[in-house]
Amino acid sequence: MSQMSQPPVNENSAENLNELLQIRRDKLAALQQEGNDPFTITTATQTHHAAEIVERFEELENTDCTIAGRIMTWRDMGKANFIDIHDATGRIQVYVRMNDIGEEAFAAFKKWDIGDIVEVTGFIFRTRRGEISVHAKGIRLLSKSLLPLPDKFHGLKDTDVRYRQRYIDLIVNPEVKDTFLKRSRIITSIRRYLDENCFTEVETPILNLIAGGATARPFITHHNTLDLDMYLRIAPELYLKRLIVGGMERVYELGRNFRNEGMDVRHNPEFTMVELYEAFTDYNGMMKRAEEMIAAAAVEATGSTKVTYQGEEIDLTPPFRRLSMLDAVKQYAGIDFDSFRGDDQKALEAVKALGIEEVKDDMTWGDLLNLAFEEKVEEQLVQPTFIIDYPVEISPLTKRKPSAPHLTERFELFITRREFANAYSELNDPIDQRARLVRQAAMREKGDDEAQMLDEDFLMALEYGMPPTGGLGMGIDRLVMLLTDSSSIRDVLLFPTMKPKTVSEETEAEE
Repeated sequence: MSQMSQPPVNENSAENLNELLQIRRDKLAALQQEGNDPFTITTATQTHHAAEIVERFEELENTDCTIAGRIMTWRDMGKANFIDIHDATGRIQVYVRMNDIGEEAFAAFKKWDIGDIVEVTGFIFRTRRGEISVHAKGIRLLSKSLLPLPDKFHGLKDTDVRYRQRYIDLIVNPEVKDTFLKRSRIITSIRRYLDENCFTEVETPILNLIAGGATARPFITHHNTLDLDMYLRIAPELYLKRLIVGGMERVYELGRNFRNEGMDVRHNPEFTMVELYEAFTDYNGMMKRAEEMIAAAAVEATGSTKVTYQGEEIDLTPPFRRLSMLDAVKQYAGIDFDSFRGDDQKALEAVKALGIEEVKDDMTWGDLLNLAFEEKVEEQLVQPTFIIDYPVEISPLTKRKPSAPHLTERFELFITRREFANAYSELNDPIDQRARLVRQAAMREKGDDEAQMLDEDFLMALEYGMPPTGGLGMGIDRLVMLLTDSSSIRDVLLFPTMKPKTVSEETEAEE
């Protein structure tokens, strides 16, 4: 029976799968008994990759080459076989003929399987049907695949399996790799932009004694030697500001943050952010940085500042729209909060009239303004929009707006109805900062485990003097989602957080 005519693996048949597993293990045992154990091979040669051969065929035709990769398809035509080899760059066809590699080597080759990893030495040519290929003069087994790949005609469609076993997803769905190659280029683009603008990349602690820099629920761990509870960082903000105090005028960190909160298509407990701080500028300077970084990343990933996301064209060409939170709520929710500024009762009545269930009687004017925005405005913000001037109550680390002290110089960037970035004119008044963190601590004592903690060392740093500073935090995962047209954050994380499968769930999957 030819490899091409083998029936696809029935993943629902444990008996069928066990038989295939045993056959492959028997083949490995036979190789080992013959002294040909592929797992003893320590290195291989790659003079060319698949994409290079295709792109440079005119100059490489009839050139000798050595390639290496995984067998993905096999067409058995007796004494001549065609196999498709996939390497890191793509697919290339290989023509394997008994007369070229020898009868003994050909007999051994015919016992190999789809999924095996091989090295092929030969020359580059074009078949009579016009396909660029490698004509094998020698072929060597480098690694034995003991598990059969999913049926190539149906691929790997189960998203749960794809996320849990990303290695299989990458093997059988080559287009998935493109998402992660683009992710790498996006991150490189952001670093390049910041480096070229005289920012210094730094590293701050991931294990923190105080969870600060954002309003979020932290993960708690325990340090045995010190016998201390510690927190995985929710944001590097307070450490980066210490560096601004110390005279490092432009700093950034690109790395993982951790928040012990919900999981959905936009949220994962660990995620990647870039945070940057620049002395002697404000939130207007941060808007410019955000626009330029995103536009540069879009060009790097897609070749244009106009991208399509889930069927909608998004124009990322700077400058982006700017709209105050007050004006946004007035425009989209029909409430003029400025007309009853500071009147908590009137604000409460207005928001209740909108039918928002999350409203609480103890909310302040600023809390209610933000709630109305979240519930009635965010869903309207498709094209890039900076929402600016947030209430003081929800912005504990932000400088007040001089012309309106009940507001702060803060913005959030919204694209495709979701937040992409958060930025401030950073609060550098240590007295005001202490008062706001004390309020946060009081909220935490009342049961709000997302409220911020009082960080005395950070407050001491501010007392030495921090220059006027702009700060920006931007989510990398959501930016990659946008620029790769991915609907779920799990599609842009190689190994997203997953609920463990129970024994009963695994049994059900096999039945």
